[in-house]
Amino acid sequence: MKIEKPSGKLGVLIPGMGAVASTFIAGVEAIKQKMARPIGSMTQLGTIRLGKRTENRVPLIKDFVPLEELSNMVFTGWDINQENLYEISNRSGVLDRELVERLRPQLEKTNVLKAVFDKRYVRRLSGDWVKTGKNKMDLAEQIIADIQTFTKENNTKTNVMIWCGSTEIYFKSSAVHSSLSKFEKGLIDSDPEISPSMIYAYAALKLGIPFANGSPNLTVDIPALQELALKSGTPIAGKDFKTGQTLIKTIIAPGLKARQIGIKGWFSTNILGNRDGEVLDDPDAFKTKEESKLGALDYILQPEIYPDLYSNLYHKVRINYYPPRGDNKEGWDNIDIFGWLGYPMQIKIDFLCRDSILAAPIVLDLVLFLDLAKRAGMKGIQEWLSFYFKSPMTLPELYPEHDLFVQLAKLKNTLRHFMDEELITHLGLDYYED
Repeated sequence: MKIEKPSGKLGVLIPGMGAVASTFIAGVEAIKQKMARPIGSMTQLGTIRLGKRTENRVPLIKDFVPLEELSNMVFTGWDINQENLYEISNRSGVLDRELVERLRPQLEKTNVLKAVFDKRYVRRLSGDWVKTGKNKMDLAEQIIADIQTFTKENNTKTNVMIWCGSTEIYFKSSAVHSSLSKFEKGLIDSDPEISPSMIYAYAALKLGIPFANGSPNLTVDIPALQELALKSGTPIAGKDFKTGQTLIKTIIAPGLKARQIGIKGWFSTNILGNRDGEVLDDPDAFKTKEESKLGALDYILQPEIYPDLYSNLYHKVRINYYPPRGDNKEGWDNIDIFGWLGYPMQIKIDFLCRDSILAAPIVLDLVLFLDLAKRAGMKGIQEWLSFYFKSPMTLPELYPEHDLFVQLAKLKNTLRHFMDEELITHLGLDYYED
């Protein structure tokens, strides 16, 4: 494959400048100044095996594929309150105040742009730093103008947009989403089935800017925007960052299935106190998240193929808004399993994690990998990035792969393909042949 080398600044455009976005940007600034290490980032710390095991070629991924340097990343974003990144970082309360103070000069430079926002889609939030326009097409054109101004002022060579905004209410794809022409007419008519996240995605794709959806919203997983992505030659990926409880599920469930251990029930509950938890306290927003979190087990366990083991699995997911917990999320799982001769057993997991700390390196990796994909001439759905999402996007005729280890193999083989290296199957029989 012919891949353009990075040759300038990379702009990171973020709708939703809250806890995740501020933690990501502050983290990148801290890493630039050697105040911290990029823990959790595959692009920065991950390695990739090349060739046979006997060759001992295991470079860092960032030394293997031509990724943009962190020092060349610049940032902007939109939100519903007029703040700068320093104020958002303090309000979010994720990072230590001492670290935020050390980064204050850099963080104060980034002011939040007025957002496209509609309270009908996110009912638990309100703000007055909001764009107005004659219709939704006008709002999209204002976003495009914001991007063009940012690109000119910062002299960015490439840009990537990644949605870090709140979860929107649940709704299904409809006629206005079925084609680009209908979608654009819907923008002009301010169709209520076009959400703010779709407006941002449309603006990015019109400019040929890769877009990733970090929330479970219906956004680029509609025919209209996928048509636009192909037309503009732009990569898209999503949806819903795989951070806490679902990450654990996609690690544990493949192991149980591999050993042919049955599962009768899997109960998952979460305690979360940040803005995401407040938004998900709305039943219609929770429905969007629930659909994202419930799907993984069915696809991993394949109950239609293993009816004796998984056809009667009872799967329940709950999210509880608990303000005192802040960004420190607790995910609790009870798994009722059964083994040899049907004897029952249990697994209990209590994952005390920090939501934004887990999400920030995902944002970094997606930005760098999508920029790489764009420079490699890839367009449309980037299934090789499924590793990072709860609800991976695929073509309609394909089922999504949720097994974390299959996703990882797919991602690394794609990187080998980029660089014309042999794909690795782990067969290994040739080591034992004469």
